[in-house]
Amino acid sequence: MQTFISQNLIYPGYSRQNCIQGTIEVSFRLGTNGQVYGSRVEKGLGVDLDDEALRIVRLSSGKWLVPAGFDTTSIMTMPVTFSLSDRGCLTQSPKDIRNAINAYRAQQELTAAITNFYSQKEKGKYTEDDEKKIMQLKEQLGYNEEYIDEVIQQAQKKLRQGDKEGACEDLRFVKKLGSSKADRLIESSCN
Repeated sequence: MQTFISQNLIYPGYSRQNCIQGTIEVSFRLGTNGQVYGSRVEKGLGVDLDDEALRIVRLSSGKWLVPAGFDTTSIMTMPVTFSLSDRGCLTQSPKDIRNAINAYRAQQELTAAITNFYSQKEKGKYTEDDEKKIMQLKEQLGYNEEYIDEVIQQAQKKLRQGDKEGACEDLRFVKKLGSSKADRLIESSCN
């Protein structure tokens, strides 16, 4: 399983940039054919590491060897460890890490405002003044063309790994940020 994790893990950008490391515990059940179901983060940090740990466990679905008579109602827990060997991370204090985690959570709330705006815009419910504010917010959060391209590249990597669900989540996120760059991939991969 460690080999599978190391070959498929995509260290999330925010946590990598902010030297956030740790072990995320994901609980799940296994079906008789080794299918993962009912997965959820049991112990996480509340940042993008949680999502990646959950994605890795879900990606392992069908790869488990389940012994005969296995109790499929049993809840299993798998730790997924994220570790950076970047020397720059050695200078990060626990306070710096806490601040980065809190900033991530605040960023998620602002991102929700952006995605909500574009959802409303699709329905024809928006004003030009609101759109100007959203464009400024996107700029402040770094949701520029370079960022969009990185998310699309990450989605393509997930598609190569066989993680259609994770890839489509990323591609739809690009669309929710008001970009049409992922539309072709969504059409070909996510329907």
